[in-house]
Amino acid sequence: MTKTYEEINDRIRKGKAVVLTAEEVSEMARTMSPKEILDKVDVVTTATFGAMCSSGAFLNFGHATPPIRMERIELNGVPVSGGLAAVDTFVGATDCNTANPTYGGAHIIENLIDGKEIVLEAWGKGTDCYPRKHIKTRISLDTINEAIMCNPRNSYQNYNVAVNTSDRILYTYMGTLLPHLRNASYSSAGELSPLLNDPECRTIGLGTHIFLCGAQGYVVWNGTQFNCSKPLNDYKVPMGNARTLALMGDMREMSTEFMRGAYFEKYGVTMYVGVGVPIPILDEDLAARVSIRNSQIETFIEDYGDECKLKGKVNYEQLRSGEIEFMGKKIHTAPLSSLAKARQIADVLKQWIENGKFELTAPVRPMPVGTSLKGLEEKEV
Repeated sequence: MTKTYEEINDRIRKGKAVVLTAEEVSEMARTMSPKEILDKVDVVTTATFGAMCSSGAFLNFGHATPPIRMERIELNGVPVSGGLAAVDTFVGATDCNTANPTYGGAHIIENLIDGKEIVLEAWGKGTDCYPRKHIKTRISLDTINEAIMCNPRNSYQNYNVAVNTSDRILYTYMGTLLPHLRNASYSSAGELSPLLNDPECRTIGLGTHIFLCGAQGYVVWNGTQFNCSKPLNDYKVPMGNARTLALMGDMREMSTEFMRGAYFEKYGVTMYVGVGVPIPILDEDLAARVSIRNSQIETFIEDYGDECKLKGKVNYEQLRSGEIEFMGKKIHTAPLSSLAKARQIADVLKQWIENGKFELTAPVRPMPVGTSLKGLEEKEV
């Protein structure tokens, strides 16, 4: 038995689709076979909510009178890109003003989505067609043209656990790591995470319809640092930071309930992004994949206090217990991502599909295969 996207969407339009969250289907799999799950379930919703630094937004301010070719731009005092034609910019989530490193691009995006005004100041050299050299004004989503969230790398398939064996505190993108293995930090929704439920991206590709920060968005490409070469465990789950997604959506439809600007002490600004991806249960293989449990999902333990060496492995059931044993010590574990928020996103997406407000799309381009990462080679200049 197999199903098609057309058959599942027809059931969605008729209000007959059976939709479960990934956690619900994982529990079902304790007593049911993949064949039985395929027969009973049409769609499984997956989700994650975590810090995703490689995020941002394209904005178009519109032209003033007289017009200006904006070559240097600041939003609420934060320098952003001035290299996109006359009145366009890209706000990177980690953009910041070094004089105020706790506020940055992610907070600007959050402020705009929240309906607040921000200060735009821009400078240009002045030209015959753009004679103005300076402008300072206030803007909001109501006063500008396009506001498009565009995130080059989101929703990591898996990620290493961070520990610290050194004798000093380390401030990292994995949070504050205490010395002498006094804590372990991880960031994944585990069995609820999108790319762990479809690890080979059979149903996720260019054009996949998703939940993005409270809006309906799309997968627009493979994410940067898309890595298919990570080792697999016994359950064919990639270990460590493997595949990623590039995502896009309309900021005007988003909610700050599902995205937030954040600051990690002595590291910098980041953006918490809520992502939900529906997995159509097309065949028994996909039914088996979405049945994965935390005890079957493993990742590496990475020592940030010793040149980021990989020194062990652990599964998400152990991580979720609040304590792991490593190098002869019991270590407190804590997530950087929010499981509660990921569950909320999976439930919202489930409701959208059940209510006929969200249909599935087949990828128009599959994700790459056989990819690996290159390091930055340093050459004499």
